[in-house]
Amino acid sequence: MKTIITTFFLALTISSCSVFGSLTSNTTISANESFVLGNNEHGTFSVKLKNVSNHDLKIVMAPNTGGTYSPITVKPKETVKVKAQPNTALIIENKSNEEASVDLYVTGDTGLSMGYQK
Repeated sequence: MKTIITTFFLALTISSCSVFGSLTSNTTISANESFVLGNNEHGTFSVKLKNVSNHDLKIVMAPNTGGTYSPITVKPKETVKVKAQPNTALIIENKSNEEASVDLYVTGDTGLSMGYQK
């Protein structure tokens, strides 16, 4: 009986977390463009971001309802961790005249839209 109960709770835990997971990406951002992660309806997610470029990048949070907040400047080779609230996008801005590159490790709700904007 104990084995059945344990198996049931383990299966319930795994299935309830199936909409959550992780993704890893090396993302390139063209000069004077931004990469937008999560500009759709979603739950919370966290990002561990490493700037592998030779220049600063700026990160801002952008709720789907408008506006931005919590700007962060990420220096070359620096790693930061950020948590996005539900229905809030993470925008990585490359204001340089050179291409940028970031390593991303995303956890939580990974059903996120991804795209670029000028």
